[in-house]
Amino acid sequence: MNRVHYLFANKKERVLSIYFTAGFPNLDDTVPIMEAIQAGGADIIEIGVPYSDPVADGPTIQDSNKIALDNGMSMKLLFEQLKGFRAKIHLPVVLMGYLNPIMQFGMENFCQKCKEVGVDGLIVPDLPMQQYLDDYKAMFDDYGIVNTFLISPQTSEKRIREIDEKTDGFIYMVSSHGTTGAKAGISEQQVAYFERVAEMNLKNPRLIGFGISDSETFSKASEFCNGAIIGSAFIKKIKESENLSESIQTYLQSVVN
Repeated sequence: MNRVHYLFANKKERVLSIYFTAGFPNLDDTVPIMEAIQAGGADIIEIGVPYSDPVADGPTIQDSNKIALDNGMSMKLLFEQLKGFRAKIHLPVVLMGYLNPIMQFGMENFCQKCKEVGVDGLIVPDLPMQQYLDDYKAMFDDYGIVNTFLISPQTSEKRIREIDEKTDGFIYMVSSHGTTGAKAGISEQQVAYFERVAEMNLKNPRLIGFGISDSETFSKASEFCNGAIIGSAFIKKIKESENLSESIQTYLQSVVN
């Protein structure tokens, strides 16, 4: 069983996924950050593959992408860094990246490398559903990779149900229209969207992302779905940190406890 499936089969609520950008803040921080995320009590590790034009991301993650690329991070180097990580990490690991650099690397080569090192799933925000179904779904299935699609408050019920039917990992619920970034609290409008999707009784578990930053927003989001994703707030924490492992564990424990 894929680790993503196993997680959600055994944990139905307050699932915490943490996003960070590979090669940030320093080139060789990737695996040490993964270890600290696991030690801090998170449930899923989401690794961002740096790209020069991350259109779904706000200024904080855009900045981390630029720093990682300036540090020398590349797709090839990321897979080299991930070799052997499964000796230390038991959590599900998902790569989040954009279609262009994956296509340049070669989709099958990318999937093969994911399987070799032990990556469980992908989030590719700009991968069209039909292209996934026509060209890549069979390949993803062959390599045991779970694919995750994003929905937003603007996504129609018909589209949400299609995504739910055609995927089998989890659904990434973007909390508001726009780019990533920690915002103050969760609005009544967002709550109405969360409730609307919850009432659809989808088969896939759901995680809420964009604007989740602390125990309060994590707990609030978790009332309406299976858990939440923290990205920008985590990036800010590690950028300011003088002791990565200690800072990460302290921050994550403050979120989950």
